[in-house]
Formats: sequence, C-alpha cells, structure tokens
Amino acid sequence: MKEIESEFIFALTNTGSESALKLEVETMNLGWKLSYQHKGFVTFKAASEDDCFSLGSLDHPLACARRLCLSLGKSKTREEAERKIKLHPAYLGGAIHYVRFANWKMEREPGEPLDRPEEGDCIGTVVEIGPDEHWAGLHLHAPFLSPDPGGDSSIDMPPESPSRAWLKLEEAVRFFDLALSPKDIVVELGCAPGGVVLALLNRGISVIGVDPAKMADVVKASAVLDRNLVPANKAWFYHCCRPAALAGKRDLGRGVTWFMSDMNQSPAVVLAECERFCNMSPTIRGVLITLKLTELDQVAEKQAWFDALDDMGFKTVRLQQLSVHHKEFALLALR
Repeated sequence: MKEIESEFIFALTNTGSESALKLEVETMNLGWKLSYQHKGFVTFKAASEDDCFSLGSLDHPLACARRLCLSLGKSKTREEAERKIKLHPAYLGGAIHYVRFANWKMEREPGEPLDRPEEGDCIGTVVEIGPDEHWAGLHLHAPFLSPDPGGDSSIDMPPESPSRAWLKLEEAVRFFDLALSPKDIVVELGCAPGGVVLALLNRGISVIGVDPAKMADVVKASAVLDRNLVPANKAWFYHCCRPAALAGKRDLGRGVTWFMSDMNQSPAVVLAECERFCNMSPTIRGVLITLKLTELDQVAEKQAWFDALDDMGFKTVRLQQLSVHHKEFALLALR
C-alpha cells in the first residue's frame, strides 16, 4: 500500500501566475482541488482520501510552480513550522529553506548562499505569508529542480549588463543546472542589446547573435567581423545583423551546439525558427528559449510545444517560469 503522507501540497509561484497554475493543473487532469490561495502561494487537496500525496509523488512538471512541497500545515510562528519539519520522519537533518512574501512577491530570505543539494535530499521549506502565518513543507531534490529557496536564486545583475536577459540566462542555468562549457558555440535569436551574449562571453562561450538591432559596446568589444575568422583560444561574438528568417548556414558556420532565443515572437514562430536552425546545424544538442506570451493562460498549450521539440529529436523537455520572469517561460530541450 502506498504510504500516505498528507492530503495537501502547496506551490510557490510568481505573483500573478496563480490562475495559470490552477489552469495547468486542470489541463493536466491531475484531479487536485484548490484549498487555499495567497499571492505567490497556492495549496491543493488530493482528489480523495485514498489518493493522498507522498514525497515521491511530487514529480509533476508544473511550469508555473517554482517549488512544489508536501504540506505539513500552517503555524502561527516560524519556530513551530520548523519543528513540524524536524519531527517529520522523512527529514534527516538536511537544509531548511526560508521563503517570505515581501515586496509583493514570493522571495527567499536574505542570507548566505546555500550548497546545491544532492539528488534525493529531503529539504524543508518554511514560508512566511504574514507575521502570524507560516507554512511548513518538504520536497525531495531532483534533476531540473531549483537548488534555491522557493526557486529564487536572487542573482544580482552586473551594472554593465545591457539588459535583463542576462538575469534570465543565469537564472535558467542555475535552476536547470545546465552544463555549458567554453567548448560550446551558441546561436541566439533576438540577441540585441546583448544581455545573454554578455553572460555567455563571461563564461568563455562564443556566440553567434542574430538580430538587426544594435548591440551594446560591452558586447562589441568581443566582436569578430568574419564568422570564418575567429580566435582559437578566446570567446568571440559574431553579429548576424539581419532578421532570423534571413539567416543561413553561412552565418552559422560549423560546431553550433546550443540554440537560444529571446525573440518577441509567438511560440509557434520561435519553434519554427528553432526547427530551421537545428536543420542547418545538426550539431545542436540543446535548446533554451524564453517564450514571451501575451497571456499566461497560454501555458495550457504547452503539450503542443513539447510535441514540436520531440519531433525535432529532443528527448528531455522542460517548461519553467523563473523568478525573474513576467509573462515568460524558459523552455529547455536536450537531446
């Protein structure tokens, strides 16, 4: 018989994404019942007493949930919530994450950086909704789950970054634990003014940027004029100064390993360009797209996006709204 742990789970979301999360649960036919809701915080009740939640059952890939926890209930004090975690038989003395609703969003409490947990580690989470409302929860760390409290890394963007795209890239790399290396070559669509390009160059990764708009000076400092004449031991940036639809094989050259996009286009348009670029560069092994939606309820269409990537030969696909996103999602695909 399956071990019954709790009738309730809770999810941490970006403020404003609560309704999209509920729609996602409904679209996936999970059968969960809405129990309680606050900005950035939604609790669900199991479909029946015979189908309660366990720690091992929290593996549903909900794009709108930055963290999904087995709920241990509500407490009036932080100390009481901590005790619920420490007394739970599944908790073996690991990390406890602290999250609070502040500045109109669900954010991690300030503190020292935490070590990345190992797969299978049981982690506690204490959520402060208000002075007299604290929730306790547990989850098991797994691949493609954020290592940070509430899925919020609180990464600081450097002052020289020309755009917030720097934050989106760095948050995605940390959330998904992406294995990027200086051996990679990235093609990025919609690269101007250069936030993602700068983040990649700082990691020693060369970039082919496709965008007719101007790039920031901090990025142009690493620019090369000819895709076929690039330095051997230094990260470089080649600007293909034209719309994505006009870029061709000659612009890409050989050895491209990642496709990235920050274009202000519909998911259908971006995925069509992704397929075209993957056909031009069969060496592409990974895709990371910032999908920009007109409405968050478009998340209900995610299966069509997954199917499109599956048809391109990608076996692992994840969709995730990051803490730095607005009406956006990170779409990751790996061969």
